[in-house]
Amino acid sequence: MTRWRQRIGADELAALVQESLAAAHRGGALKPQDLERITVDTTVQPKAVAFPTDAKLMHKARERLVRLAGEMGVTLRQSYRRVGKLALIKQGRYAHAKQHNRARRELKRLRVYLDRVVRDIRRKIEGNPALTDAFRRPLWLAERVATQLKRDSFPKVYSLHAPEVECIGKGKAHKPYEFGCKVTVATTNARSPGGQFVVHIDALHGNPYDGHTLKAAVETAEAWTGVTVKRIYVDKGYRGHGLDRFKVWRSGSKAPTEAIRRELRRRSAIEPVIGHMKNDGLLDRYFLKGKDGDRINAILSGAGHNFRLLLKWLRLLLSLILETMWAIVVRIVWIRSLPG
Repeated sequence: MTRWRQRIGADELAALVQESLAAAHRGGALKPQDLERITVDTTVQPKAVAFPTDAKLMHKARERLVRLAGEMGVTLRQSYRRVGKLALIKQGRYAHAKQHNRARRELKRLRVYLDRVVRDIRRKIEGNPALTDAFRRPLWLAERVATQLKRDSFPKVYSLHAPEVECIGKGKAHKPYEFGCKVTVATTNARSPGGQFVVHIDALHGNPYDGHTLKAAVETAEAWTGVTVKRIYVDKGYRGHGLDRFKVWRSGSKAPTEAIRRELRRRSAIEPVIGHMKNDGLLDRYFLKGKDGDRINAILSGAGHNFRLLLKWLRLLLSLILETMWAIVVRIVWIRSLPG
């Protein structure tokens, strides 16, 4: 599956979503007019990374450098394997006990160990192009982990094996922030006969403002479905979207007609769709590598949701057919049992 995903790519996998919509249309589960009114929203696609702390990141960066040095035949003055692990344990216990001065002291010790290993490796690989190329990225990640600050303007590293991970604030008490990437989702506004289908889904990097993502999402949805969108329903985070204001309706705005008012109340129906993709699909915690893996996982989650709705629609049709056939059989048996 990994090689298949890499060979296909994220752009070609969009054909799965298009085929699921086409199959729903052929099976009667989706009507063309349902695609003219869509709901757009964003969510966070969290990646399978550990909760980042400075102590764990520094300790992991030093371990990765020491392991790579052993594989490349670079002899280090000291690996700090034993004392580094002890400092990590102490830092966690002191922080848990709210002994912050002692915790900061152990954190400084971890940073010193990491800096010593970095300087030692740089001295040993100087003048060797092959070793310099092999250590370039691990050394950059280690130095970034050791020097990044809380209010840093540069992109921070939250995971060494997935440096593309971003911290996205949720603003919720039970989940203040998540580590992954933002995903834009577009669904049909009205509930089709087969359910609420996903007409567009894609992963976005750089934590963009929701309003700046709406135009690209709508254009891609129109390209995937071949239907021109007439009305778009969004939440209040899409202010300043740059589209026709008579085409985009935000929650809380005053609707001029009863039809728009009714469709605007349907905007929140996209939340269960996102929840189903996270719980029933793989949008909640995924393991695909890199930014391409982020896009691939998001698109496959949307396609999987559509195919699950199609299977549910086919099961419903099959049950109706069997029920009708059983009624006919019962009717025939009853007629034959009549006297004369």
